[in-house]
Amino acid sequence: MWAVALAAGLWGTSALMREPLARQLPAPTIVLYEHLVIVLCLSPWIWPAVRALAAAGPRVVAAMLVVGGGSSALATTLFTAAFTLGDPVTPQVLQKLQPVFAVLLAVLLLGERLTPRYAWYALPALAGAWLLAFPDPLAVSVGGARAAALAVGAAVLWAAGTVLGRLAGTRLAVRHVTALRFTIALPVTLLIALATGAPLTIGAAQLPLLVALALVPGLFALALYYWGLSRTAASRATLAELTFPLVSALVGVGVLGAELAWSQWAGA
Repeated sequence: MWAVALAAGLWGTSALMREPLARQLPAPTIVLYEHLVIVLCLSPWIWPAVRALAAAGPRVVAAMLVVGGGSSALATTLFTAAFTLGDPVTPQVLQKLQPVFAVLLAVLLLGERLTPRYAWYALPALAGAWLLAFPDPLAVSVGGARAAALAVGAAVLWAAGTVLGRLAGTRLAVRHVTALRFTIALPVTLLIALATGAPLTIGAAQLPLLVALALVPGLFALALYYWGLSRTAASRATLAELTFPLVSALVGVGVLGAELAWSQWAGA
């Protein structure tokens, strides 16, 4: 469980790179290059991972397609786009909703048991998310609602990735799950970029931040996460992932200078 918590904490540092990049490049371009760097690093493991996937059965294949296309490509694009509509803290701290979605999906897909105490965690999390998403919770702006919707959409997809990654990990090695996630995601990120008209080229000045984003909160954190997930129940792992919004809030306020209203602090 500690590995999942550490990995999620590393995800929380992504705003250090993602927020300045989001001011220079469209979200689909950032996510495309983020995945390209990771796939290049994982290239020696891609073919063995594909062979392992072919032997794992259709259920695992379907799980990895959702993890790669949805939980990696689409979720990261939604998450990055949320940075262009609000402060750098809210999109990340809203990821505290992931446990709510992940526990429900773990019950539905993995047969894990749901205890009556679940409501005591889910209801405060939903109320806190509302307070956090909107500085004035009684006056919801269109921009704030769009940013919140993007961040919550990412949370749902990442929660699905937790559950389906756990399922795939029962048949595949950690290195194979990691390689497949990004390899499947890469062509999806390209399609998203083409469909949205995002540029496919970047400047040399943006490359260092993109590489740092890809390798630290990206490749290293996810490899550590899948190693921990293979040893942890999905419902417990998603609670450990709450280090993500915690570190995100510290980075956003302490380093990036974001300011939150009192109601947002209460929601956090």
